Amino acid sequence: MKRFALTAMIAALPFAAHAEYTGPGAVLAAPATVVTAAAAARLADHAAVTLEGNVVNKLSKDKYTFRDASGEIRVEIDHKYLPAENFDATSRVRLSGKVDKEISGVEVDVKSVQILR
Repeated sequence: MKRFALTAMIAALPFAAHAEYTGPGAVLAAPATVVTAAAAARLADHAAVTLEGNVVNKLSKDKYTFRDASGEIRVEIDHKYLPAENFDATSRVRLSGKVDKEISGVEVDVKSVQILR
């Protein structure tokens, strides 16, 4: 019986919701103002950004298209940063992360996803 309980507990681990500390001294403190997708694309590499809009398309395992009124930008969201609640292209979200300029273009490496109500 103990073996079954332990197996069940281990099997449930990958599905646990992730939370993070967001108070004073957090490693990635979100900037006070929200920037547009177009403005984020023009910022320097590693600049901290917060975007508000919609994730409208999944491009690959962890790459998505984010859209707001100014346009679109590619975002990378690791599975561990996805919220526990499902969302779709109609869900308004707030993404916080940093600009990542690569040879293939500009994207935002997302470290926090919040569904807005």
